[in-house]
Amino acid sequence: MNRTILFTGIALAVGFSVQAQTIADWTFETSLPNTAGPYSPEVGAGSIIGSHAGASVYSTPAGNGSSHSYSSTLWAVGDYYQIQVSTLEDSDIQLSWNQTSSGTGPGLFQLLYSTDGSSFTSFGSAYTVLDNGLAPNAAWNATTASPAYDFSVDLSGITALDNQPAVYIRFEDTSTTSSSGGTVGTAGTDRMDNIIVAETTVPEPSIMALFGIGSTVCLGFLRRFKK
Repeated sequence: MNRTILFTGIALAVGFSVQAQTIADWTFETSLPNTAGPYSPEVGAGSIIGSHAGASVYSTPAGNGSSHSYSSTLWAVGDYYQIQVSTLEDSDIQLSWNQTSSGTGPGLFQLLYSTDGSSFTSFGSAYTVLDNGLAPNAAWNATTASPAYDFSVDLSGITALDNQPAVYIRFEDTSTTSSSGGTVGTAGTDRMDNIIVAETTVPEPSIMALFGIGSTVCLGFLRRFKK
């Protein structure tokens, strides 16, 4: 019995799977943002900006397990962070990020998207941002990441975002309630880190054909083994 063929079949059967391929990733480790921006991602192409009605102070304190993040003060309803990327030749968009606020920072945000930068549509319901370091969650620091501050959304159902020269995504403050349940203060901050835009990659038809052949070979030999 040719075990090489068997193992080849197994490799083909399990080796081709749906994966996420990064389009852009903002870690803020080299951009070190200290203004409203724009700032390019550390991986890929695009930009991020901050927008505040007032004179916000931007800084780059410790992230969620990294040395830097994107932070700003003076939050009011309607203020936001906004990323922009190209999705040309990309589809089935995925988005993930880390976010936290200080005790007097904003506690409720809404995710919005656009393909023209002016007309935005809300995605899902408003989401809650945790108070940084509120027990039992570890405060953001340069060495240890806490999954309590992780967010991810599947945007693959929004086909309008596929194959676009520019896609805009906003993280917008929607409430005067702070992350600790009080009122947002002028010195209250919100931080973003590890913002990743990705596409879900599916093997090409030719690869899928190989997958089918590999699966058939694998199953055939497995049946022989059982006899």
